[in-house]
Amino acid sequence: MEKPGAAPLLEVRRLKKYFDTPQGKLHAVDELSFSIPRGETLGIVGESGCGKTTVGRTIMLLHQPTGGEIIFDGENITGYSKKQIKPLRRRMQIIFQDPFSSLNPRMTVFEAIAHPLLLNGLYKNNNAAEERVLRLMEMVGLSRRLINTYPHELDGGRRQRIVIARALSLEPEFIVCDEPVSALDVSVQAQILNLLQDRQEDMGLTYMFITHNLAVVKHLSNHIVVMYLGQIVEMASSRELFARPLHPYTRALISAIPVANIHVEQRRILLRGEISSPINPRKGCRFAKRCAFAEPGCAESDPAMETAEPGHQVACFRWRELTGYPADQSAGKAPKEAANADN
Repeated sequence: MEKPGAAPLLEVRRLKKYFDTPQGKLHAVDELSFSIPRGETLGIVGESGCGKTTVGRTIMLLHQPTGGEIIFDGENITGYSKKQIKPLRRRMQIIFQDPFSSLNPRMTVFEAIAHPLLLNGLYKNNNAAEERVLRLMEMVGLSRRLINTYPHELDGGRRQRIVIARALSLEPEFIVCDEPVSALDVSVQAQILNLLQDRQEDMGLTYMFITHNLAVVKHLSNHIVVMYLGQIVEMASSRELFARPLHPYTRALISAIPVANIHVEQRRILLRGEISSPINPRKGCRFAKRCAFAEPGCAESDPAMETAEPGHQVACFRWRELTGYPADQSAGKAPKEAANADN
């Protein structure tokens, strides 16, 4: 997933997060492995309930991993104690989906942004932190006149700008963006996405961008991981994934993106069938019940992650025949297009 010779800032190895329920163990995250090079963005996409948010929270150690390793800047942080996690918080931040619920309604804009600065001892009091807070407000496009307003007095876009300013206040290296624009109007989404990209360029930030919207993540991410029911089904560079999706689930997601050109015929792949339960999952492909190309063997064993091209991996038994790859196709060569791959 990283550029040749570039050491990843974050590396996840066989990460697991299970939750106990009355019905059994819920496999929210199951054997995930990927890495993010410093200064780049990894998109995590999939339907609601696929485990995207749990991945982000587990990497931030808001959830204790059930298994696997989280390597941050070359150090295994998986078993960190609360005392060890505290200084790490300055280097790793998270932007939550709902800006209103993630802000204290009793705090003004100034207090919300200044809180992490005071909590971490960077400034002794509000007066000392004022110049820094004003600078952060300017960085995220918030007017100075809003400094003493409360979250309920502002719209969703401004609230999210406060959350972003708060996340940037400690000058982190890595930020998990958990559906940061899904609660906003479409017109505001583009503004927030542009803001995140600008700050990434200015500060050299590394992002993990979690979303259910492939159209949003397309131009923002260097690489994309596609998840289904707690597992990775495909991962590739953003350009490669959209140019040559290999997994039936990825192809269905991409087919749902509206095409602006009325002269281009859009072939929508509809997903039918029952969604498998992530609680005590049986062996076999978890997508098999909804896959139009599934065969009896798909439900009998788990598909292994295979490399189709350098940096492009897929977990599907039938990806070669569905996408036109010859059986002896070696990695690095372009595949032939399958005429009826989507039928």
